[in-house]
Amino acid sequence: MRILLVEDNLDLCASLSDYLESHLAVVDCAYHGNAGFELAREKEFDAIILDINLPGLNGIQLCQKLRQTLQISTPVIMLTARAELDDKLASFENGADDYLIKPFEMAELLARLQVLQKRDRNTSTVLQVGDLSFDTRNLQIRREQAQIVLDASGRKLLQMLMQRSPRVVSRETLEYVLWGDDPPDDNVLKIHIHNLRQKVDKPFTQPYIRTVRGEGYQLTDL
Repeated sequence: MRILLVEDNLDLCASLSDYLESHLAVVDCAYHGNAGFELAREKEFDAIILDINLPGLNGIQLCQKLRQTLQISTPVIMLTARAELDDKLASFENGADDYLIKPFEMAELLARLQVLQKRDRNTSTVLQVGDLSFDTRNLQIRREQAQIVLDASGRKLLQMLMQRSPRVVSRETLEYVLWGDDPPDDNVLKIHIHNLRQKVDKPFTQPYIRTVRGEGYQLTDL
């Protein structure tokens, strides 16, 4: 299990990492909300643990951005000293799957992670638009049963376009998925879209990826 832990208490972060890694997990740590967001954007995780009182983005804001901006469905546990009902409700409303109050037992946290991971495995990870499928867990992409191989940037673009299909995805959103707050020249995104079309559309009769002038791009079989 690969876990993203976003916690600004360095001692707690170290203790949690040691415990989880002793149970065969791989833990990536971030001590700042924005750093946690960047790690989630760059890597795939099986579970995410968030403190609420974080510098930069707080845990609730971070969870919201993971769900809405990155469209990440990875299970999220809020791990916090804040026991108020309003904080719990805000966490769940913004995409958290579980809420554990400090102080806590390490074994309980591990058990909750395992339950969420098991539940997540039983949830379909396959995106489907027409005859195009993308299994986001094993990164297998197929169209008309032919396998399509994409680099990491191509997979990120395709995943976002398929998740939002048939809605239009703005250039700004796609640039953010690839480069965060520091996008390069606008032409670079066009090059990535061109390369994606070469793999997803060109070998087949019907093109799926469309440019919507002044708005962005959409992927649809309609």
